[in-house]
Amino acid sequence: MLGGAAAAWPLAARAQQAPVPVVGFINARQAEGSAHFAVAFRKGLEETGYVEGQNVTVEYHWLDGRYDSMPSLIADFVRRRVAVIATGNTATTLAAKAASPPIPIVFQVGEDPVKLGLVASLARPGGNATGINFFTNEIVAKRLGLLHEMVPKATRIAVLINPANAPVTETMLRDIPEAAHALGLQIQVLKASTSREINEAFATLVRDSADALFEAPDAFFSSRRVQLAILAARHAIPAVYSLREFPDVGGLMSYGVDIAERLRQSGIYTGQILKGANPADLPVTQSTKFEFVINLQTANALGLEVPPGLSARADEVIE
Repeated sequence: MLGGAAAAWPLAARAQQAPVPVVGFINARQAEGSAHFAVAFRKGLEETGYVEGQNVTVEYHWLDGRYDSMPSLIADFVRRRVAVIATGNTATTLAAKAASPPIPIVFQVGEDPVKLGLVASLARPGGNATGINFFTNEIVAKRLGLLHEMVPKATRIAVLINPANAPVTETMLRDIPEAAHALGLQIQVLKASTSREINEAFATLVRDSADALFEAPDAFFSSRRVQLAILAARHAIPAVYSLREFPDVGGLMSYGVDIAERLRQSGIYTGQILKGANPADLPVTQSTKFEFVINLQTANALGLEVPPGLSARADEVIE
């Protein structure tokens, strides 16, 4: 009888164990080509002692730029009361913040999270949200300046934005005119939320004799990076992009934050909250790792001579 009771103890202990926490991961990028970003998030979790499939479950949702699918997805997270919601950009963060006051949020935003109303201050967020600020606003002028150095004779710059991504669109429309004015450049804003509209935008910029293209950071554009690179090559348009994925597929150049490092940091904060940390007390971290990449083959095809000082500052020159 004693042996039977002893054998039952482990079963009873397992039955009393807390359920494995679920993390709702929502990112506006496409799933294809994003596996290494999921790996980076898992790496951050593991640094805090959480291993996916053992003591935490992560539900990955890649939106492929379909921002209209956010409300139902986040509503499902709230209904099931997931342990943490990890968001990938400003649009998904604002949607989560509006819908899930009780659930901790680990965000990634390019705009000032205080101005967005996400936190009370960077040092003391004070609510249910904290995360990483990756300086979209601050690097707009830097990215435009690099394009100007690459193509110093260019004066008319087409700016491609996705109106479905309202936070980034608002940022671009506010910040890029000032940056362009400082460099003596004229800008033309073009809008695209579908592949067909991307084609139409290029037809417009060719018709209007734009000298170069500035791509606003957007998950939909990232998912259409091959289309964008092909169109830029076909029409001989020098272009600067927000992510190194573009030069990897033939785009001219990019300057932006290291997404993998950003997601690793997000995983660390998610793990800390799972261990009991209060997001109200976790200071917003700020990205410090940026990548400047030049595709030399594309520059040669466009007849551009890369200034030595520019190539010397590049983190990578693709030959």
